[in-house]
Amino acid sequence: MPDSTQSFLKRAGRILNSGQARTLLLTGNVYDLFRTEKGDDEDYVPLLDFLISSWNLSEFIVVVYELNGAIRFVRDGDSGKVRDAWLRWKVGMDSNQIDVQRMLDKEKVDPLLEEARKVYDESLRKTLNNPNLALEFMRQACVSARTEFDGRRNLKEKLLVLIESADLMIPETPIDRLSDSDRQRISICHDWFSDPGFLNGDDAVVLIAESRSQLHHRIARLPQCLEVEAPAPDAIARESFIRWFNTRTKGEKSVRHWGSEADLARLTAGLSIHALMQLLKGARHEEREIAQDEIIAKVEDYIKSQLGEETVEFKKPAHSLDDVIGFTRVKKFLRQELIPRFQLDGPEALPGAAVSGPIGGGKTFIFEAMAAELDMVVLVIKNLRSKWFGETDVIFERLRRVLNTLSKVLIFIDEADTQFGGVGEGTHDTERRLTGKIQAMMSDPMFRGRVFWLLVTARIHLLSPDLRRPGRVGDLIIPVLDPEGEDRREFIHWMVEPVLGGTMSDEDFQRIDSETQGYSAAAFASIRSEIKAASRIQNRVLSSSEIIRVIADHLTPAIVDTRRYQTLQALLNCTRRSLLSEADVTDEDRAGWGNELRALEERGIR
Repeated sequence: MPDSTQSFLKRAGRILNSGQARTLLLTGNVYDLFRTEKGDDEDYVPLLDFLISSWNLSEFIVVVYELNGAIRFVRDGDSGKVRDAWLRWKVGMDSNQIDVQRMLDKEKVDPLLEEARKVYDESLRKTLNNPNLALEFMRQACVSARTEFDGRRNLKEKLLVLIESADLMIPETPIDRLSDSDRQRISICHDWFSDPGFLNGDDAVVLIAESRSQLHHRIARLPQCLEVEAPAPDAIARESFIRWFNTRTKGEKSVRHWGSEADLARLTAGLSIHALMQLLKGARHEEREIAQDEIIAKVEDYIKSQLGEETVEFKKPAHSLDDVIGFTRVKKFLRQELIPRFQLDGPEALPGAAVSGPIGGGKTFIFEAMAAELDMVVLVIKNLRSKWFGETDVIFERLRRVLNTLSKVLIFIDEADTQFGGVGEGTHDTERRLTGKIQAMMSDPMFRGRVFWLLVTARIHLLSPDLRRPGRVGDLIIPVLDPEGEDRREFIHWMVEPVLGGTMSDEDFQRIDSETQGYSAAAFASIRSEIKAASRIQNRVLSSSEIIRVIADHLTPAIVDTRRYQTLQALLNCTRRSLLSEADVTDEDRAGWGNELRALEERGIR
């Protein structure tokens, strides 16, 4: 097979052929198109048709059940074979025994057989739009197929049952919200898949659902139910599809674009084959060249449709590090160390970083500017949790699938302490699972050098210690502190220069410096906005004394102790001495910060 997106079929086949499991769950990219080959002809078909085409072998009888239809058999004649096996099972005799009994007492045996046929045909007919009867019918078909007569299997062929939309038939729903019909389906499946005869037999069931989390836990957690994930298409799969699309329709021109088919495949990373087909069809119909901006927009729209706009957005900052006032030490570190480490591939690359510091310190603005200077996709995670039962796990799995297709991506998570919780006792199960999965993804070697995590928070201490360990964002925790020294001088000039008439004397500067003690970057920005508004309202520039009066009129919000607490946490959690306010910070200094922190906690400051 030409690409990894179809290699899952080999793994599924090995599991079924080896007998490791008789219940297989196909998850992941199950709503996409897959490449099939029939001789020299190629086509792209839905997953169910792809499985039928691949597994329609002489030793199998493929049975398909879709929620909106009846049970169907792929090959003509297979229904009759299953019915005959079911009849033999019902009457408890093999074909030879039936023939002998008919010779001895035909008037007794024939009505018995006829009645069994009617029951079978009526049962099959009633499965239409009735999933409970359909599941029970297929369970009984498996029982009848493996029943032995004189040491021989009743049905020579093996049954392979494909069940589409399994998550709609046995959904993960709290037990008190399940209807009697829902409970019955779960019970049927549990009995079916746990039956020792089925486990040790030759028949198999394949459940198709996007996520294991969508199936009811009584089925999804069965150890005998193994999972195989259909991955999103990689660059090879997309390039193969583009080539096929350009040659499949006679008399129509190939889709025009700026580079090679491989270039187009690389830029469409993140798209499914379905979405890629939409893009190509639109361009060919309009007889125009596909632009790179159009592809980027298509990728963004598709990923948002998969994860939800309330979950993710693409960050496109309009400012760069050149627009950041002050923070000389941080900007130098970002340009000389962090950005180059993010641009590396392989084990030398950072898995991510955390940014801490007091509220209003400018953390988000600075690192949005850094993101603008990175030549990679920047995804902002807004909320991975869902209010719907079980949906959080599904969202995470979709996110993981998307990240696996992107060549390089920065995951930007602001207010990270509210996105992730702990993993210990007292933490909600959903929150614990989510945090655990994110932690595992951060340290997954498969993502090293391709996926980078940037966690921004004013409450670094509320992040799980497992998130803050080395190998995850604990490799680099960057403090963003209130401006001091030359940085503070730069902020003062930035604040007053747009509206100041004339120059500012040293005395006025000292007065402004005194009035703005303890100001954060956000506080400087707020005063700058206010004095600019005053200047515009009065339609004139302001004097130094007028600016000082505006500043002096402001009172500091009652958050000083809270910001000090957050500053101390940022200092204590920082992983680089060179990023602290003093380069020669000693262990005694750190011990003093710890003592001050505990004193604030004793006063109830958190």
